[in-house]
Amino acid sequence: MKAPPSYLPLLAETAQHARLPHRGDVGAAFDNVVLTRRTTRAFRPHPVGREIVTEILEVAARAPSTFNTQPWRVHVLCGRARQALAAEILASHAANTEPPFTPFPSPPPPDCAARQAEFGRHYYASLSIDPQDTAARARQTARNFAFFDAPVGLMFSIDARLTRHSWLDLGLFLQTLMLAAHARGLATCPQVAFLRYERPIARHLGFAAGEALACGMSLGYPDGDAGVNRVLMPRSPVAAFTSWHGFDEAPLVDTTVETGASPQESACSPDAD
Repeated sequence: MKAPPSYLPLLAETAQHARLPHRGDVGAAFDNVVLTRRTTRAFRPHPVGREIVTEILEVAARAPSTFNTQPWRVHVLCGRARQALAAEILASHAANTEPPFTPFPSPPPPDCAARQAEFGRHYYASLSIDPQDTAARARQTARNFAFFDAPVGLMFSIDARLTRHSWLDLGLFLQTLMLAAHARGLATCPQVAFLRYERPIARHLGFAAGEALACGMSLGYPDGDAGVNRVLMPRSPVAAFTSWHGFDEAPLVDTTVETGASPQESACSPDAD
């Protein structure tokens, strides 16, 4: 399907500035970015400039969204601003005044619960923390709220009136941002733990009415010497989460290739772009 004429200049400009190699295996390069990305929980103190964060956000903004609604909002903090927010969250954490928060239903689906337990075993082992040592685990949890000492902290929010479809769009934006950061030698840690402190965060950052916190994120240069950054969390095999339909049938012949006719537009929906 041809792009509408109004989009052609934008697409040409995007292609002109895209940092893709003219030769070589682009697919392998992309796979390498995806497969080597890690959730990072130990950072070096090197500063990250506003220019590179802006560049990463510009790339992330190319993520698709339902009817191009682009529902994401981002608060970026560094220096004293990051320290002030971290101090307020840590004070609230120490006071234990906010209600408990969990991102999962109770009880969670059994398969998700099993993978969560497996994550805990790998995670705490990398930190030499006994899973039964609740005090040590609590101290490690508190490190979330100092952004694991990363130089940049981000808070992502969305209009609370929007539905799960727009929350999915925000997730696509987050993944694109994390990959763009990793491609530039930076590391990230998406953190749902901040949700417990949505009220003090919203107050501190001056959220608009109806603005809901989705998650926070640490951003910086990874500490390659930290064991917690070298953990390779297991992933389920494709067969465990995929159902295949129609692949055992004879392939259909696309007659539009032979006749030169335009394929049906339903094969390339413009809804999410």
